Amino acid sequence: MSIVAIILMVIGALNWGLVGIFRYNLVTAIFGTASIAAAIIYAVIALGGIWGIVMLFRGDHRRHHHA
Repeated sequence: MSIVAIILMVIGALNWGLVGIFRYNLVTAIFGTASIAAAIIYAVIALGGIWGIVMLFRGDHRRHHHA
């Protein structure tokens, strides 16, 4: 689940980067501005971010560090 959360956070970060730099929202370009699919994608990415916060406070980022 941690890997999935990280992937979702990366997708979200890349989309926000596109919005900030190029004013291009990939999610709405693919699914449409007011579509249910876009809302679901945003919700799933938000859940990944929430899980990332949980990982941060639980210390999961230290446990999965490979030397």
